[in-house]
Amino acid sequence: MQRTTPHSRTWARRLAPALLLSSAAICAAPADAPVEADWILAKIARPAPARTPFVEVRGSKLLKTPLRLTGEYRRPDADTLVREVRSPYAETTTLHAGEATIERAGQSPRTFSLSRVPELAGLQNSFGALLGGDHASLQAHYRLQADGTRQRWTLTMTPKDAALASKLHAIQLFGRGAELRCIQTRPAGKGDVQRTLLAGAAQDAARATDAAALAALCEGAPAR
Repeated sequence: MQRTTPHSRTWARRLAPALLLSSAAICAAPADAPVEADWILAKIARPAPARTPFVEVRGSKLLKTPLRLTGEYRRPDADTLVREVRSPYAETTTLHAGEATIERAGQSPRTFSLSRVPELAGLQNSFGALLGGDHASLQAHYRLQADGTRQRWTLTMTPKDAALASKLHAIQLFGRGAELRCIQTRPAGKGDVQRTLLAGAAQDAARATDAAALAALCEGAPAR
């Protein structure tokens, strides 16, 4: 098994939002009703097998426009997550049994233990609870704050663990009704915010041409 590298830690930060998958509508509810964390978690819970296309947006002061990655997340079973990037390069990452394996064409697969990456090890404990809609288990690892209405809501997850909090400030989920549209990861310190657009927001991303438009789209504004 190879040592954890800076690339592995970068991958861990990028993959974290990948595990928060979108789900289909479950039942109707008054659109203007105040939202609660339990209601949101019930909507985004999704049993395996499942697959979700994504558009991931990475900002950087070195780039004139945000870098966009497109691909698909797959959960072939409850214990495995596959993140397949298709553009602008091809890369497949498999998360299973406490390990991550990264594969690229022409290179040997690289495997490392998730326990050696504090920011991902802490997140790993809560993924099953998130996808299962288990509010109590999530509260053991995060402070949950729901805002908005059932028509347009935000769920902010702030880590309680000090090691994780040193790497991750918060994960914010944005949605409309039963649709999870965007996951925004805010790293601790001066790192760039990462946004993963899902469902209708991923389709609308083609019309968003700059960082400000993509940020607004993630948080619920229509594409310009």
